[in-house]
Amino acid sequence: MSNDTRTVQAYRASLLHFHADPAFAENAHAWHRDGLLVVENGRVLAAGDYDKLAATLPDGTDVVDYRGQIITPGFIDTHLHFPQTDMIGSPAPDLLPWLENYTFPTERQFKDPVHARTIAEFFLDELLRNGTTTALVYCTVHKESVGAFFEASAARNLRMAGGKVLMDRNCPDFLQDTADLRDSEDLIRRWHDHGRAMYAITPRFAPTSTPAQLGAAGELARAYPTTYIQTHVSESRDECAWVKSLYPDNRSYLQVYEHHGLMRQRSMFGHCIWLDDVDFALMADTGAAISHCPTSNLFLGSGLFDVAKADSVRAHVSLGTDVGAGTSFSMLQTMNEAYKVARLKGSYLPALRMFYLATLGAARSMQLEGTIGNFAAGTEADFIVLDPKATPLLARRTANGDSLEETLFALALLGDDRAIRATYAAGKRVHERH
Repeated sequence: MSNDTRTVQAYRASLLHFHADPAFAENAHAWHRDGLLVVENGRVLAAGDYDKLAATLPDGTDVVDYRGQIITPGFIDTHLHFPQTDMIGSPAPDLLPWLENYTFPTERQFKDPVHARTIAEFFLDELLRNGTTTALVYCTVHKESVGAFFEASAARNLRMAGGKVLMDRNCPDFLQDTADLRDSEDLIRRWHDHGRAMYAITPRFAPTSTPAQLGAAGELARAYPTTYIQTHVSESRDECAWVKSLYPDNRSYLQVYEHHGLMRQRSMFGHCIWLDDVDFALMADTGAAISHCPTSNLFLGSGLFDVAKADSVRAHVSLGTDVGAGTSFSMLQTMNEAYKVARLKGSYLPALRMFYLATLGAARSMQLEGTIGNFAAGTEADFIVLDPKATPLLARRTANGDSLEETLFALALLGDDRAIRATYAAGKRVHERH
C-alpha cells in the first residue's frame, strides 16, 4: 500500500492533553513521556504510551518520529480580528481613539473581496505558524470579508468560527449598517456547519449598536441556536461609562446583552475586566464564556482581568490574542502575559492551567468538547508539535528543568512562534517550521 492511500498515520512524541480543568480536579491531564498519537481519516484513533499502542498499528504504518518534542491539541484563540492584521502595533492612548484613528479606516478596505482574501490568507497562515488551529474571529461589516475568511479557511480545512460585524450607530458612515440582519442570516445559511465552518453573530459592542440592532441579533440567535455570539464587554472604564449613558435603564454593561437575548451557551465575551460580582454570576448562570485577552489589555491600558473571581463562580474562561490590539498571534506569548496579569491581581496561573485554557478549556467555552481540544478517541485531529529546544535559551532552560510543569512554564514564558515545530489540521500537516 502506498503512503498516499494509507488512512492511518502515527506520531511518536511526548503527548499532553486534558480531560478536566487542573484548577478544580486532580490528575486533570494525561502525560505520556514516550507517547503515540494515532490518526485515521482526520480523527484521533488512539493516544497513549508508545509501547502499548505500537503493536496495534496496521502493518506498514509510517510512524513520524517527533521524539524530544511535545504534541498537544492545537491552540484555540477565542477572540481576534482578522481585518486588523495590518494595523497590529498601532499607537494610541486608549481604546476609543485607537478605534477612530486606526481600526475603522483599516476596516473600510474590506468591501473589496480581493483585499479581504489577501489578508485572510496571511492571517490564517500566521495563526497556523503560531500553532492556532481554531479561532473565533471578527470580520468587518462587509459580507465580502466573511466570504473571504471562510473561503480561505475551507481551503485549509480548518475548524474556524467568524462573523460579520454589526454596527448601526456611533461609527463612520462608511461602516454603518442597519438593524436589518438579512445579510447575517444569508451568511449563516451559507457557512454555518458547512464543512468545518461555524458562524458567529457579531455585534461589535453595545455602543455601536442601537437597541433595535441588538434585539434583532438576539432574535437571530434564537432562530439559529447552534451559532455563536461574540462581542466585547467591559474593556475600559471610558467604554463602560459610555454604555451607561447609552443604556441607562440597564443595571450593567453585561446586562445590556442579557436584556437583548445575547447571553447563552456559545456566547463569547471579550475582556470582561470591569464586571462586578453580579455580572460574573450571570456569566456562569447563562453558560456564556469569557475570552481573556491580556496582551491587548496591557497594550491599551484597559485594566487587569481577575481570573480568580471568574474561577470563584466557575465561569467559562479561555484566552484570546485580540489581534490587532493584541500584540502577538502567539498563544504562548498570550499565556506569558496572562501569567503576569494574574500575578498583578494577586493570583497564580500554573503552566498546566494555561495550556488547559488554550486547549480543552477553550473547547469547553465554545461547547466543542468531543470535537476538538483533546485527544479523546473520535475527536478531530488538530494538533501541534512543540519544540522545547526551539531557541538557545529555551534549550538551556528546559535541559535544566526537572518536571513537566517547569518545561511547560518555560515554553509559555520564553516561547513564541519558533517553538511550533509543526501544525496539523484534521490530520494533515498545514505548517512546518523551516
